[in-house]
Amino acid sequence: MKLPRLVRSTIGVAVLALAGGFASAQQDAARSGDYRLSAGDSIKVQVYQNPELSFEVRVSESGVVNYPLVGPIQLGGLTVGEAEQRVAKGLRDANILKAPQVSINVATVRGSQVAVLGEVNKPGRFPLETTNVRVSEMLAAAGGVNQNGDDRVVVTGTRNGQPFRKEVDVQALFAGQSTDDVTLQPGDTIFVAKAPTFYISGEAQKPGTYRIERGMTVQQAVAAGGGITNRGSMGRIRITRTQPDGRKVTIDPRLTDAVRPGDVLVVRESIF
Repeated sequence: MKLPRLVRSTIGVAVLALAGGFASAQQDAARSGDYRLSAGDSIKVQVYQNPELSFEVRVSESGVVNYPLVGPIQLGGLTVGEAEQRVAKGLRDANILKAPQVSINVATVRGSQVAVLGEVNKPGRFPLETTNVRVSEMLAAAGGVNQNGDDRVVVTGTRNGQPFRKEVDVQALFAGQSTDDVTLQPGDTIFVAKAPTFYISGEAQKPGTYRIERGMTVQQAVAAGGGITNRGSMGRIRITRTQPDGRKVTIDPRLTDAVRPGDVLVVRESIF
């Protein structure tokens, strides 16, 4: 959908601001009980009242970290809470501490990625640099939705071992009218489809294909095509519409009727 100029400008500023926030958020990761450690993640291990046992380490490709005085510990695939318990057990088993209190923070997430596909300015795979990256931030990282993109995006992935799908209204999101700014998980995909379009022909000033704006009526569609010519009639418009079963039907719409994706509007000549 082609948004009004003021709205597009506001969204552009918001995307730039989010991009800056996304970059600064890469410095520190928020703790997440659902996040599972992956190869390449950098973690900070802290042991209460034992600073000499605290250190920062990167998870190896095999999911192992080498803990001083303890040795290799398998942390890949564990949640943050499970990893804390695993490290605490290692300290106990090595007779270093009897009741260690371990805290782990994810500094940077390098092993996990999200794919941003479709009508964005920089499609590709992007690392989850922190554990609380949201849809708006990832869209900003991908350069934002391009001029052909729809104002609704679809997020797919898994949550708790089950397929996950969420449609996010980007226009409402940037307008502060939506709470659907989903927190992303490793392996998620954000897909931005092409905006729906209609075609106008006949006695229109500018025949061609146009985007369907949200709630667009037949009258607004004709205006998008530059209005009618001197020979055209607003009362003699026909729409050819493809039905769900593939059949094509021709209707005589009212000017207040909604335009649907794929509609072909024909402005006919006046009979006078």
